[in-house]
Amino acid sequence: YIMMKKIFFLTIIAVCSLTVTAQKFAYVDSKYILSHIPAYEAAQKEINELSAQWQMEIEAKYESILQLEKAYQAEKILLTEEMRKKREGDIEQRKKEAMELQKAKFGLDGELFKKREELIAPIQEEIYKAIEEVASTSALMAVFDRSDQGNLLYTNPKHDISDKVIKKMGLKPGETLDGKSGGDKDDTDDSDAP
Repeated sequence: YIMMKKIFFLTIIAVCSLTVTAQKFAYVDSKYILSHIPAYEAAQKEINELSAQWQMEIEAKYESILQLEKAYQAEKILLTEEMRKKREGDIEQRKKEAMELQKAKFGLDGELFKKREELIAPIQEEIYKAIEEVASTSALMAVFDRSDQGNLLYTNPKHDISDKVIKKMGLKPGETLDGKSGGDKDDTDDSDAP
């Protein structure tokens, strides 16, 4: 009976290990992939320009408020109670408008967020489709992202399919838009793929 238990236990371990080895995983570096896409660079440039323009508008409003407050503090002693309340109300109203503008431009559902979604979402969708096609043709069970926000502590370079994804998108791996040569990450052919 003990021998049967051992054989059963070993059989279960063997089946589990076969199942685990049959599963194929790979990863991509989305930051590396994005560095090859001209549309992404153009989108980032447009977003940065809008952001800088809106930031200047907001800073100008706050500077104007600061000047009003300084003038009010200098003249406060000479003003009647009614005039003080009017000036304080005006300053508070301008502060409220500046905060509303800041929220409208940079808030969670602000214009910058919407613009980023408008420009970046199609690029992300294109990358996702390429990853999906590469994963499907390579019979991969899962594809992880190892870019900055990823949680992968170690990755074996032979399981990096970033260059395959870049090729699938019709781009040339290794030649990034920032002028840096990233090298061809895909040193293996499909037979060595994960």
